[in-house]
Amino acid sequence: MAKAMTLLWATGSCPCWRVMIALEEKSLQGYNQKLLSFDKMEHKSQEVLDINPRGQIPTFKHGDNVINESYAACFYLESQFKTQGTKLIPDGPAEQALVYQRMFEGLTFYEKLTAVIYYEWYVPEGERHESALKRNKEALVTELKLWESYLQKLGSGSYLAGPSFTLADVVVFPTVGALFGFGLSPERYTKLGEYYNLLKERPSVKASWPPHWSENPKDQDTLKDTLKDI
Repeated sequence: MAKAMTLLWATGSCPCWRVMIALEEKSLQGYNQKLLSFDKMEHKSQEVLDINPRGQIPTFKHGDNVINESYAACFYLESQFKTQGTKLIPDGPAEQALVYQRMFEGLTFYEKLTAVIYYEWYVPEGERHESALKRNKEALVTELKLWESYLQKLGSGSYLAGPSFTLADVVVFPTVGALFGFGLSPERYTKLGEYYNLLKERPSVKASWPPHWSENPKDQDTLKDTLKDI
């Protein structure tokens, strides 16, 4: 089954990482994959545009089915391979509700993160303002405190939606991984730090870990000091 799948991805991309974790959790190793470079603008290549006219990655194809949005691809994999690998959506209504809630809150979490770490990438030099970046940082700190409170309520050793690993963890952990990859303090954000340490050793996460982080783990320190006074 995995041989009929193709994933075009880039290292360090949280949306790509979501799909890769989902593929691992559903025991779909051995799919066709190609690592692309943002620096070389390979995500705008004709190879990508032929499958994804938005020129974005991940670009994912299963047979003739194209699913390029990372959340959609993760839902698709769970739906098509329910009985294979890890069960990622619980049956109970209350459990499902919390999984879906955390999943879609995760989009806001990711947005707040990228508004800080990619500020200079997204905003042209002449349009950048320290006051705008400060607001972005304050919004990220507020978001971090919210997720800290969620994990606090669930207790030590919990996943995002309870005692079991779910699709919420698949799609939100890459944001948490990026936070610590960019230097977030685990001493200040202890619950997120515990969650990060719990999941970073999970086989699906280790198998899909962004290779450039392993090659140059001290390269990213964007958040090391930038949030400490907010």
